[in-house]
Amino acid sequence: MTVPATHRVWRLGPDIDTDLLAPGHAMKHGIDRIAQHCLEAVRPEFAHEVRPGDVIVAGPNFGIGSSREQAAAVLVKMGIAAVIAPAFGGLYFRNAFNLGLLLLTCAEAEALGEGDRIAIDIATPAVIAPDGMRLACESVPVFLMDMVRAGGLMNQLRQRAGKEPTNA
Repeated sequence: MTVPATHRVWRLGPDIDTDLLAPGHAMKHGIDRIAQHCLEAVRPEFAHEVRPGDVIVAGPNFGIGSSREQAAAVLVKMGIAAVIAPAFGGLYFRNAFNLGLLLLTCAEAEALGEGDRIAIDIATPAVIAPDGMRLACESVPVFLMDMVRAGGLMNQLRQRAGKEPTNA
């Protein structure tokens, strides 16, 4: 399945930790307020300029740090279509899929630039750069892709039980 090249890239460096995604000072608030502070220490404009369908391309170790689920939840709330990086923090990786956020492990992610328009081919899987170059990604297990398609683990369980999924 190829998604049209409508994903705008937000480029970040390596070692983006959960404190940058969901700063501690905002954790006493709900996810809407936490999202207003997402990445403010490294990209102050991010929370105000990000649009649904945008993607984050980062260096290695995206999501390292604490196990706070809000670090993935803010990106879901903002409508981030995927995070593409050479490596992810283990706890963040699981939290992201549990919340329905697609993570693509791509050794060549850093070849993509700020503002690039890219496509994502889930079937291969690959990221298609603006020049048409295909950047191979590691396969995402079917059960994790099912979670992404359902909008997260809780929605997947609700669907299996015959109940309506939520947008929470």
